[in-house]
Amino acid sequence: MPPLNKLDTAHSLTRLRAALTVFFALDGFLFAGWVVRIPAIKQQTGASASDLGLALLGVSAGAVVTMTLTGRLCRRFGSHPLTVVAAVLLCLSIALPAQTHSSLALGLVLLVFGAAYGGINVAMNSAAVDLVAALRRPVMPSFHAAFSLGGMIGAGLGGLVAAGLSPAAHLFALTGIGLLVTAAAGPVLLRHPSPGAPGALGRSASTADAPAAGPARLSGRTRRLVALFGVIALCTAYGEGALADWGALHLEQDLGAHAGVAAAGYSLFALAMTAGRLSGTTLLERLGQTRTLVAGGATAAVGMLLGALAPTVWLALLGFAVTGLGLANIFPVAVARAGALAGPSGVAAASTLGYGGMLLGPPAIGFLADWFSLPVALTTVAILAAAAALIGYAARKAPAGTGQEPIQHSQAGRDRSGHAPRREHAH
Repeated sequence: MPPLNKLDTAHSLTRLRAALTVFFALDGFLFAGWVVRIPAIKQQTGASASDLGLALLGVSAGAVVTMTLTGRLCRRFGSHPLTVVAAVLLCLSIALPAQTHSSLALGLVLLVFGAAYGGINVAMNSAAVDLVAALRRPVMPSFHAAFSLGGMIGAGLGGLVAAGLSPAAHLFALTGIGLLVTAAAGPVLLRHPSPGAPGALGRSASTADAPAAGPARLSGRTRRLVALFGVIALCTAYGEGALADWGALHLEQDLGAHAGVAAAGYSLFALAMTAGRLSGTTLLERLGQTRTLVAGGATAAVGMLLGALAPTVWLALLGFAVTGLGLANIFPVAVARAGALAGPSGVAAASTLGYGGMLLGPPAIGFLADWFSLPVALTTVAILAAAAALIGYAARKAPAGTGQEPIQHSQAGRDRSGHAPRREHAH
């Protein structure tokens, strides 16, 4: 490839990475903006804890329904256009929950919000998997760091305006901000094809042909490995959803925290996840996937036990922070590996299982809180985090072709064949 083409390709990849980072941050920002208004909307609708849990089920149910469909649409139309379309739908739908006055209506509009949320997550993660393969560095955690950073900003902003701004006005403002951001970053994705598309960004013919052939016929072993990574994603998404939906309520209801401190609990969790994901590339390069998964799951389990059972607010906040550090890189690694194995279909399958954790989480926590107590219910997050660590350890003997070995080994240039770079570098 001529040097000028290499420079053009590098510039295009840099712009794509920046635009995708913006969409990940926007996704986290909008989701957190909704999360911090849950207590106010719960009061507005008059929902009980169980009713709220069932209504929150709508987010995950809508997401899971659209995820498999989005994987197919990504293969047909490309992940970049789907990311932009889903972002517009997400921006529009976030204003809907504040217009409801019953738990049934809330659950129905959350189906729409969840459908948009699921669509953008599959589309932008599929785009990120292709970009990670093209960059040949395990930078997937950096995208999810942007999601966490957006969540931290969204939660912090929501806490600041909660006292003086109604949920309807707040969420409507988020719609306007989201549409402006999408208008600014969307054209970059629409102008540049995915690096996984045939002939995109000047890639060689052998490499460009690989993605097109990849997901067509998956072996039974590949499907099982994708499902395994999906279960790991499920265990960790359960924890993220539980803290997002119930963390503030636990601090306020069980430990007597001030409303502002309770709202800061999710911000602290998001901040810890952001810090963990910003260091995720270095961590993966030094430790490899298996050690990262095992250490993360074990850390999250210890942190959540502290967060759920601590007798004081400050110890619980410390537990939330430790949990965020532990969970930080598990979900992005799991989704990236599934995408490296099976392209958009792998991302969709792992994401569907992963967000199945959010599907199970809200009602499970709500019912367990009614039957026992909210602290006891939150200990299930620790149990599933430990399960993710055990599954990650069990997958340590998977063949090298699935990218299970430490990442520093895969950087040594095993890219002579057409398919190897895609499988070995998309961590």
